[in-house]
Amino acid sequence: MRELKQRLAQAANAHLPRDEILAILEERTQAAQHELARQIDAGDDVLGYLAVHGGAATRRAVAANFAAPVHVNKLLSDDEDDDVRVELARKIARLMPDLSREETRQLRAMAIEMLEKLARDQAPRVRAILADEIKHLNCVPKSVVDRLARDIEEIVASPILEYSPLLSDADLIEIIAGAKAEHVLAAVARRQPLDNTVSDAIVASLDVSAVAALLANPAAAIREQTLDKLVETAERIDDLHVPLTLRADLSARTIRRLASFVGTALLESLMARGDIDDGTRVFLNRRLRKRLQEDRGIDSAAEEAAKAVAAAAREGRLNDEFLVEMMDAGNKDAVVMALATLAKVPANVVTRIIGSRSAKGMTALVWKAKLSMRVAFKIQVSVMKLASSERLLARDGRDFPLTEDEMRWLLDYFGVPMPSSET
Repeated sequence: MRELKQRLAQAANAHLPRDEILAILEERTQAAQHELARQIDAGDDVLGYLAVHGGAATRRAVAANFAAPVHVNKLLSDDEDDDVRVELARKIARLMPDLSREETRQLRAMAIEMLEKLARDQAPRVRAILADEIKHLNCVPKSVVDRLARDIEEIVASPILEYSPLLSDADLIEIIAGAKAEHVLAAVARRQPLDNTVSDAIVASLDVSAVAALLANPAAAIREQTLDKLVETAERIDDLHVPLTLRADLSARTIRRLASFVGTALLESLMARGDIDDGTRVFLNRRLRKRLQEDRGIDSAAEEAAKAVAAAAREGRLNDEFLVEMMDAGNKDAVVMALATLAKVPANVVTRIIGSRSAKGMTALVWKAKLSMRVAFKIQVSVMKLASSERLLARDGRDFPLTEDEMRWLLDYFGVPMPSSET
């Protein structure tokens, strides 16, 4: 304020044009309004006036002011500026714990009305701020929590799904059953604590990222028979290996089963556990020695495959015929490396698509590698070992059955973005 007065004095002494002096006065007015809007003793009439006539910054200050009367809050809930409604949502949510006393029943009813309105706000950011502010509260209406938990926006639904104490196990199971987005399942899987009935529902969804989040949640109760099923599934899904081996509630039988297929590093991790008996430790030690011997053989095979792919690339033979030849020879490593080279993706991406058993995903990758649908189909049969009902057939006997947009979407889903100009 003092700076503005100095500028006005300087403007007068400098004989500035009238428009410039008016602009300085307007700036002074706005600064004064903004400062007034923040004062808790400004008075209802003043705050009401500022909510109607103030600039965006002033209206945001009024929205954040805990002394603003109910009618002013209701007015600001329709403000055209999202930031004003964000401040209002934050304030109303923070007021709720103090509105549970009998003498504030009327104020609480009005605050609930505001919460319900803000939970339906058109701006996801407003709903997200509200969700984040009330995620731990048990003094808000269940209807508001239910609405936010089922919001289509991840930033809105996830905090409620992960933390809200008002969601029962039955609510969570119902939400899981109707979930259309991965973030819903993952957020529920992170809840602490989590009942085993909810854990069963997450596992039944077959969503790998959600199951991995569930396994990584130390407060998630998981039945032994459910863990057994997960171990069977994990044999063909690498993303589940680490979270499974880190579970603290594994039985000796489950640990031995895991040891039959996890890598060397995870075998060492299992051996380092302090809760295994001597017999299991001896079993793991034998398995580790055997795995080290196998890994040396695998490394040698991988090196030979890499040399074969590099030679074919140099000689201009890295094509359909080379892939078919490698598949007929049972050389999966060479197939993976050839696809990675031609599609310009890391080999682990190719391995992940193979492990997903997605015929569409592999078809899209083969298309990106500029190979034929014939190769895509042979990979489904020879490498992925898909049943006839799972395979994707060529259109008209030779063409790709998916549109380019569909294949681009699939590639993006598997983390293989493509330049828009690439065909």
